[in-house]
Amino acid sequence: MLGILSNTTFRRLFAAQVVALMGTGLLTVALGLLAYDLAGDAAGAVLGTAYTIKMIAYVGLSPIAGAIAARLPRKQLLIAMDLIRAAVALCLPFVDAIWQVYLLIFLLQSASATFTPAFQAVIPDVLPEEGDYTRALSLSRLAYDIENLISPALAGLLLLVMDFHWLFAGTVAGFLWSTALIQISSVPPLGQDTTRPFRERVTRGSWIYLNTPRLRGLLAFNFAAAAAGAFVLVNTVVMVRAIYGFGETHLAYAMAAFGAGSMAAALSIPRLLDHVSDRRVMSLAAIAVSLVTLLHGLIYATQGPLDWPAFLFLWALIGVFYSAVLTPSGRLLRRSAHAEDRPAVFTAQFALSHACWLITYPLAGWMAKLVSIPVALVLLGVLALLATLLGLWLWRPGSDAALVHEHPDLPETHPHLQEHHGQRHHTHAFVIDDEHRAWPTQG
Repeated sequence: MLGILSNTTFRRLFAAQVVALMGTGLLTVALGLLAYDLAGDAAGAVLGTAYTIKMIAYVGLSPIAGAIAARLPRKQLLIAMDLIRAAVALCLPFVDAIWQVYLLIFLLQSASATFTPAFQAVIPDVLPEEGDYTRALSLSRLAYDIENLISPALAGLLLLVMDFHWLFAGTVAGFLWSTALIQISSVPPLGQDTTRPFRERVTRGSWIYLNTPRLRGLLAFNFAAAAAGAFVLVNTVVMVRAIYGFGETHLAYAMAAFGAGSMAAALSIPRLLDHVSDRRVMSLAAIAVSLVTLLHGLIYATQGPLDWPAFLFLWALIGVFYSAVLTPSGRLLRRSAHAEDRPAVFTAQFALSHACWLITYPLAGWMAKLVSIPVALVLLGVLALLATLLGLWLWRPGSDAALVHEHPDLPETHPHLQEHHGQRHHTHAFVIDDEHRAWPTQG
């Protein structure tokens, strides 16, 4: 898997992703402690609201930002968004009111809503071979696990010698380092083969996404992962501080356990996908993470909270299944669009998958505060299981095969018909595009 790091451009971009996410990991720990400092036991509700604002920025702004970005130089766009994120993070240590947290989170995540899908869409152009790209996805997943594993561990060490406000300085450093690495990378330019109206550029990615069965299934599995992940991200600080009675360092341990499980899954996924289909891996992981969340809630409601070692093991287990759902996503996106449409489809995935978090974040935070933690766990587990069953129904076995279809309306001289020897009735790997505007029903 590490062999793809011999590609200089990918190596630098991957390093940029790692250092930015390490900084973001420090931000996650610091933000949780800041929320607890400002709101006490209501920190889960504050974080739930903050993450909801983050999702609003992602869902509402990313399609528009993606349409604008389609006409801007890629490298300069990525650098500009990193610098904006660094500037906002620099302001966070000085807040003294919850509304200020909300405002700065909105600004920070608005920049991320532009940066992340643009960055993700670069990688398939850097690594065009599917095998290389699959391994790049696993390394990318590992980068996110570094956010959940190494960053909290580093935060725990730093908190032994400094106040948590200084963790925000690490976030600023991460974004600035990322900027420098992108600057020295050879980012491939975005092709401009087709000029489309702005409105079509905004909606094209979602149109392709929602007309592709495997991507509709992916969205449902994303919701299952988001339901379990939202509870971990929103309520871990409350459970560690209020339920278990531990301090700041133990919060880092809990998040590190989640990250360790996710990293273990990401390391094994590339080899597993050589033998098992994406659908099977993702669906089994979605079922597992749903049941684990549901059973945790039932045990908590009937027997009380787990002891601390069991809690850490459970967080690691959720991390395994969470990562197994998310890691193959890029393969499906790459397979479901032509190169010129990939940025739009990645942007659609970014917006639609975060719409799932827009639902689950406030549920996780406010249900735990207004009702109870076990009720929040049971509700999220049930919703995750229902979403998984919906995903299995939307993404049927065999829908990824080459499909027989017909083009009765294309002129005989159309390039697509010429590629298939003038045959209107033909078979090939199917993606939604201007010539294939609806998925074949096969009768």
